[in-house]
Amino acid sequence: MTEPLFLAALAAPAVGQVVELTGDEGRHASAVRRLRAGEVVLISDGNGTAVRGPVVSVDKSGLSMTVQEVLREPERPVRYVAVQALPKGDRAEQAVEMLTELGIDEIVPWQAERSVVKWAPDRVERGLTRWRATAREAAKQCRRFSVPAVTTPMTTAELALRIAQTDLTVVLHETAETRLGTFTLPPIGEIMFIVGPEGGLTDEEVAAFAAAGGRTALIADAVLRTSTAGVVALAQLQALAVRDR
Repeated sequence: MTEPLFLAALAAPAVGQVVELTGDEGRHASAVRRLRAGEVVLISDGNGTAVRGPVVSVDKSGLSMTVQEVLREPERPVRYVAVQALPKGDRAEQAVEMLTELGIDEIVPWQAERSVVKWAPDRVERGLTRWRATAREAAKQCRRFSVPAVTTPMTTAELALRIAQTDLTVVLHETAETRLGTFTLPPIGEIMFIVGPEGGLTDEEVAAFAAAGGRTALIADAVLRTSTAGVVALAQLQALAVRDR
């Protein structure tokens, strides 16, 4: 059976150290997963470091484990950022979940012009809480030691400013004449890609992103759903990065 992963603060972990898992994660481990002494678990700080070892004790509030290994995710030369237009229904959670599984580093919610869903000021925190919880659970499920950051929503103008700070920004658009597979990627730095809403990008949005330095790209022959497009783009970018090594 695959060893379960839990999230908790880790202070300078070392082999032989006893780590306590308490709070919601600890109660989930003991009451829901019903872990027992001797079973091996992983505990990660969500920032790339994890410990692995056997459970030594369990009670209703959580468990303790002895560190046998300290594990760290390898550093990557490229950081991937997904800008996700706000989708309706459960497509937001689907997009966040799949992007996390593929290794996204940061997810930026975007209030696009044609987004059906609108995050009013009193709904922003609720939406962010849901997206962040989805990212945490997806990271645990796929055994990632780092949980992607989910930032506060950005406007189109704010995204245009962010584009200037990246090494490459790709704007996914069905009318683009260049396929993403033909791009040459920067070997280091930050690559951002922008996923539009179900209704598509407006001409004004495309123009604003292009003026800021964004490059439009085609990733499929068909028009993909907003919850799928980002996942396809990230997979293609990762494949291109391997090709260009």
